[in-house]
Amino acid sequence: MATSSRTEYQIAMLWMEGPLSFLEQLCIASFRDAGHHVRLYTYGTVTGIPEGIEVASADEILPRTDFLKHERTGSPALHSDLFRYHLLAKNDRTIWADTDAYCLRRFETETGHFHGWESDKHVNGGVLGLPRGSDTLAALLEFTSDEFAIPDWYGPDYAQQLRASTDAGQPVHASEMPWGVWGPHALTHFLHKTGEVQHSFAQHMLYPFTFKQRRMMLKPGLDTSPYIRPDSYSAHFYGRRMRKRLVEKENGLPHPDSLIGRLLAKHGIDPREAPLPAPAQPQADTPKPAVPIAKTTSTAGVNLSDLAEKYGSDKGPAKHRYTELYNMLFHPYRDQPIRFLEMGLFIGGPEHGISADRDTTDLPSVRMWLEFFSQAQIHGLDVSDFSWFEHPRFSFTRCDMDRRENIRDAFKDAAPFDIIIDDASHASHHQQFALLELFPKLKPGGLYIIEDLRWQPQTYERAGITKTADLFQSYLHHGSFRHSDPALAAEFDALRPEISGAFLHQVRYLKEKRDQVLVIHKR
Repeated sequence: MATSSRTEYQIAMLWMEGPLSFLEQLCIASFRDAGHHVRLYTYGTVTGIPEGIEVASADEILPRTDFLKHERTGSPALHSDLFRYHLLAKNDRTIWADTDAYCLRRFETETGHFHGWESDKHVNGGVLGLPRGSDTLAALLEFTSDEFAIPDWYGPDYAQQLRASTDAGQPVHASEMPWGVWGPHALTHFLHKTGEVQHSFAQHMLYPFTFKQRRMMLKPGLDTSPYIRPDSYSAHFYGRRMRKRLVEKENGLPHPDSLIGRLLAKHGIDPREAPLPAPAQPQADTPKPAVPIAKTTSTAGVNLSDLAEKYGSDKGPAKHRYTELYNMLFHPYRDQPIRFLEMGLFIGGPEHGISADRDTTDLPSVRMWLEFFSQAQIHGLDVSDFSWFEHPRFSFTRCDMDRRENIRDAFKDAAPFDIIIDDASHASHHQQFALLELFPKLKPGGLYIIEDLRWQPQTYERAGITKTADLFQSYLHHGSFRHSDPALAAEFDALRPEISGAFLHQVRYLKEKRDQVLVIHKR
């Protein structure tokens, strides 16, 4: 019998450079052992490549001179997104697969489409097949050809903010936009727009374990039947998270009777021969650096601005330069067992017209604080969910700050903090509600900081409310707080005896710029 044409797709993967661990080896080998020809594209030297894998130069698809990194995270994800679209446009009968995608059975398609839902919101491109004549592929290539193109899938408010920046001569680069702007968010948008989303598989076919269920793949004796079904094609290991979990909780090796342990044995891969890197070592295709191990020795030689660049925080010198100030203010606290609270943990929430239930993928500033403050307990608050982040010195509270009582309830039983930073929505009433509720939770001698005073989101800002910068300018000039709401003015005035001092700094500390950051010292 003649072989069906739908079984002849080759698999293309990318590993920038560096050694492959057993996790990548397992995924690459799984496609080979399922009968696929596998082509691994690389930019530099890669070691540990399984036998029978074709190696090709990634420069043939997308030269490294066009290498794009996400500004906040330093991730090459934008380049990876662009790479797979150009790859599919240049190669017929090819399906892209991330190096953390495991092949459960041979990939087959009669249409050339091979993509699936990862959640009820997004089609993921971790495994992606699009025919060369696909309208979605053409739209993705056209959109990503302009690094300043304005996405309209985050809602009209965010799009209008981007247009206003463009009109002002300061267009926003894709690297400064929300994570996934060229990836799953763009893919989902254009699949819907072209109608080709009809070809997207149900979640269990490509992503049978969700992001939140990923640890189940390390559970000994797991019955996989509720997850992996007969028509499932692959499973996504969520590589960076899986590597972190394995190193920190499993001593670098999966249990032999876990799903991953059983799969390693099936493909004859000894994990001890290709160990995982240490947590702090960056992965060549990994979106973000791994979680730092808690330090117990002095961190006096580490500069906070360097850490901001390391973890991709916009508080660093590449953007706001807040860390230049914080490095001086926070130095006495570095090796102390302080309690530190940051509100607002990841750019791109409802203040930008994006759902609070969005998928969150990183905590750059939290990673920075955990390394800078060697003994601190770091607490985070956000309207979106970050409960997936695990660290012995981190805790998280989800809270919608649009209601003052929510803030009050969230911290009614909390112990006092040494430092509080408000980098949340930047809406004036959110900032002021939080300050009124949380300043009493600040220890004597503590610091309360509010960032990004010059920008308030249209999605939240209330008409007629006094801006927080103006509120504190009135305090500094007149010794009392002047507010459009007399009741709020009275509440702020009641705090005056507890305020040792306050100062405002302009954007990037330039005298001619608007107020940008407020620092308050408590008596």
